[in-house]
Amino acid sequence: MSDDELRPIVVGVDGSAAAKAALRWAVDQARVLECPVDVVSAWHVDYAVMMGPMPVASVPDPAGVEAAQRAVLDEATAGVDVRRVLAEGDAGDLLVKMSRDARMLVVGNRGRNPLAELLLGSVSSYCVHHATCPVVVVRAAEQTTPATTP
Repeated sequence: MSDDELRPIVVGVDGSAAAKAALRWAVDQARVLECPVDVVSAWHVDYAVMMGPMPVASVPDPAGVEAAQRAVLDEATAGVDVRRVLAEGDAGDLLVKMSRDARMLVVGNRGRNPLAELLLGSVSSYCVHHATCPVVVVRAAEQTTPATTP
């Protein structure tokens, strides 16, 4: 087995529709390439945007983040060597750091964070500009509303 075969596909997962699509894409590629997938979820409290006392509800619960990651993984990863990574820190920084040893980095085009969505995919943009391996940005399938007739 060559060194390249051991290098994983790294995929960022936050539970959003785009991240789920990115995970499915990464798993499909891993089956073809016969390589592992490192599924990365990061949680981070940005104290700079908080004013005054911080309510406990605004601090991410690592156990909750891990449970959400596990639910997404169980649905999408049968038959693939999956390594779960849950870390505190900025998602973009963590994914770029993991890209150093990756075959490729896969991210969704938008995440769950409403503030980040205003920045139009700040994590995916950061990864595209700073990762040291090829980056694939996956869009979620467009949600369509059924047409109604009067």
